[in-house]
Amino acid sequence: MPCRAFQVSLQWAELVFLNFSFLPITSPLVPALSVDDLTVAYHRKPVIWDVEFEIPEGKLVGIVGPNGAGKSTLLKAIMDLIPRASGRVEVFGQPYAESIQRVGYVPQRESVDWDFPVDALDVVAMGLYRRVGWCLPLRKKHRDAAREALARVGIADLAHRQISQLSGGQQQRTFLARALVQDADLYLMDEPLAAVDAATEAAIVELLKQMQADGKTAVVIHHDLQSVPEYFDYVVLLNMRVVAAGKTEDVFTNENLQRTYGGRLTLLEEATEAMRRRERGI
Repeated sequence: MPCRAFQVSLQWAELVFLNFSFLPITSPLVPALSVDDLTVAYHRKPVIWDVEFEIPEGKLVGIVGPNGAGKSTLLKAIMDLIPRASGRVEVFGQPYAESIQRVGYVPQRESVDWDFPVDALDVVAMGLYRRVGWCLPLRKKHRDAAREALARVGIADLAHRQISQLSGGQQQRTFLARALVQDADLYLMDEPLAAVDAATEAAIVELLKQMQADGKTAVVIHHDLQSVPEYFDYVVLLNMRVVAAGKTEDVFTNENLQRTYGGRLTLLEEATEAMRRRERGI
């Protein structure tokens, strides 16, 4: 059998390596995710600035903020997919690089090449490649695990459907199944509820609740403000910086929302000037 590494595009290979896990025992006092002094800049213009927050283990977390607030950039910086100007990230008390096997990632649907010639089962099975090995064939138990993950998201009957032939909601469920098969402890999800039908949204939310009941932690970028109190028990409000982070009932207030969704230009100017001072050593 030819090596599987030659069957996967660079984009898909990147996705494969992001998500694999085992289940070491951790203290409940250690945050699932800790971000400290995280700054990302493009062409010396800050995109996110001095971001700091902690996520307790077992929480279902919404990352909320206006367009251009740096939400997707934040997830990519956490996972070392883009360079950081500064900052430290820890997962269950360990540097991210040492904990990558405990992290699962669901990318934005728009960022994936859906014309790549693989079926839904192959996509889900990609979540097992690092554990199995790139050049080794998947065994029956691995394909059974992939089929079980597809069943959990309600599309077991589409296992051999080409991903290009799936609807948007079915594609999103496929990537959720790929994350599930990894059995990670911490999941980072970039808008999994965007542009899906009501039935798919309800199914995904129910799945997130089940994952939380199993002790998993999920950090989800989300845009619909009305559903935040219903879906999430913990919220991070982001507009370049963290405006507020904590329990939803404490943080998701009109005052904090006004601070989050207003004044972006002022924040950008302040952050840019602060970066210049840092570079000059002031």
